[in-house]
Amino acid sequence: MTTFRVPQRMDFSTVAPKVFKAVLALDAAAREGLDPVLLELVQIRTAQINRCAYCLDYHTSDARKAGESEERVHQLSAWEESSLYTEEERAALALTEAVTLLPGGVSDEVYAEAARHFGEKELAQLIALILTANAWNRMNVTTHKTPGAA
Repeated sequence: MTTFRVPQRMDFSTVAPKVFKAVLALDAAAREGLDPVLLELVQIRTAQINRCAYCLDYHTSDARKAGESEERVHQLSAWEESSLYTEEERAALALTEAVTLLPGGVSDEVYAEAARHFGEKELAQLIALILTANAWNRMNVTTHKTPGAA
């Protein structure tokens, strides 16, 4: 079997190191206080929506290291139809989709459900995580950063 490899357009970290380091700093700050498994679920779902192969590979690996099951990773793209996710995770995933897709904004219902499960500080961290995941996805998709690329 021959593997197709999409050529990487640029190494963003080399070409724009200040921007790259700023996104790394935002990423580190956004992660503070969030459950490691929830964090990976949100990042995987964001990467699924944005079709970021690099981030899918990276975060599914990290999710497994954090103790996430294969079954939950596989069903994440259909989380609304799955019974494997907690109410808190479902609220975070709904918020992830609303913030990532953003065509009609984040509805009051989605925001209220997330606020019901997360305190104000944790909700702010979750929103920051979603924003950061989207930034990474857009950077990696645009530059064709693919799994196995340096």
